[in-house]
Amino acid sequence: MRVAIIFDHPYGAGASDNVPHARSYSAALLAAVIRGLNTQQHEIDLMDLHADGFNPVTSAQELSAWRQKTTLDPLAADYQKRLIAADHIIFIFPVWWESMPALTKGFLDKVFAKGVLYNEPKPGRPFVHCLPNLQGVSLLTVMSTPDKIYRWYFGNPVTKILFRGTFRKMGFHKLRWYNYTGMERRSPEQRSQFLAKTEQRFARL
Repeated sequence: MRVAIIFDHPYGAGASDNVPHARSYSAALLAAVIRGLNTQQHEIDLMDLHADGFNPVTSAQELSAWRQKTTLDPLAADYQKRLIAADHIIFIFPVWWESMPALTKGFLDKVFAKGVLYNEPKPGRPFVHCLPNLQGVSLLTVMSTPDKIYRWYFGNPVTKILFRGTFRKMGFHKLRWYNYTGMERRSPEQRSQFLAKTEQRFARL
């Protein structure tokens, strides 16, 4: 199985070690996911948005091209090809101000282009995705907000954007969300237990 991973954290994929002021639990989750996937010899395609230098801003020229079903950003075009080839897509990022970081939002804006990753058969009718191999989408988020408050008080903003507003809108519904809350308040042993469970979960993918 070809698994595309979209990873968004300023410290990058290598920040999985427990080094103060240079550590990322998102990166630790990424490492656990990769370990799990490797047990089944899945093909892993990592898109580390910060390391790749991805520009999330859509310029006027890019918007004009987007409306004409073309992509001017070579990196965005490369990401499109890699998503089309994927059997499973995994997003990993921290939640800031109750939503995804800027690079992930820009990834949706620029990479998910009409006529490339989805089509609109008729104006006002449901979209149809152009991801022929896709079997599932997984989302792993890290946040300080307690889970119940995020779900019931804030109303799950991140899944509304990524799941309901993107993949379900394109007609794809095999979506799973794994939320890791308050990790900064947990003991090293508890954090390690969550990582071990994550590794086991993706070893079963």
